[in-house]
Amino acid sequence: MDAQLLRTFVTVTRLASFPAAARELGCGEDTVARHVAALERDLGLPLLTRRPVVPTVAGARLLEHAVPLLLRLDAARAELARLAPAPGGALLLAAAPLAVGPRLLTALPAANARVTLSVRPREEIPAALGDGTADLGLVDRLARTGDPVPPPRAGTLTARRVTDAPLAVHLPAGHPLAHRAGLRLTELTGARWVDAPAAGLPLDQLRAADGTYGFRPALRYDGTDVRTLTALAAAGQGLALLPATVPAAPAATAVPLVEPRLVHRVELLHPAEPAGAAAELAARLTGG
Repeated sequence: MDAQLLRTFVTVTRLASFPAAARELGCGEDTVARHVAALERDLGLPLLTRRPVVPTVAGARLLEHAVPLLLRLDAARAELARLAPAPGGALLLAAAPLAVGPRLLTALPAANARVTLSVRPREEIPAALGDGTADLGLVDRLARTGDPVPPPRAGTLTARRVTDAPLAVHLPAGHPLAHRAGLRLTELTGARWVDAPAAGLPLDQLRAADGTYGFRPALRYDGTDVRTLTALAAAGQGLALLPATVPAAPAATAVPLVEPRLVHRVELLHPAEPAGAAAELAARLTGG
């Protein structure tokens, strides 16, 4: 059975319409009709009734096999795409905003490859690695000092530690706590925060680290620009917890977090053992 004919049949059945299937597949209605007819000739059975468009008994049984088969073919195509050279020789790297730090900026010029860097929310990066639109991924999270990177489970992405950086609380220069040499997370439970899940560290991670339900958001920012987040903190819109490598905005200060012993961890994700340019960049990032 031809995979293209199967895909056309599944699309017609799902939409219950030859014209709608033609629009979705980007071809003519006559092409859709020819594909279904060719599949019926190959199998020697009618698969669809035309008015209304519904599967026959044979068509329904074929659907049970065709849908998972096409999903497996798509997965195989994505897996092979990861092994093929990227268009124009580019290495595709997806990174969370806070993962774009000094280690990455040092490693990129030294890598003997042209790198296309895509900055996106951290939760989108595993999917990008899964569908082949990224070769490597950089994500970040809060971690306890000395915590090991968990080993991969079967069928999941491999994570390798890139950096652990200390943390600092960004607040206006005139804030009552701005003069402190260090801050404890428990002192900040009742403070108002900027909720910036993409550009900063999600408040849920602070709650988990502190074991409380505090850290109320005063304002939500859904962008990925870290400088905008620091400017919001400087303007008194709420506190922000960021890696110590992120400079404070003008008229703001960054006070080190001293307790609990948390770090901002950046991890490299990859779906299989990197090869070629991806392996070289991975080694530069992880020191391996």
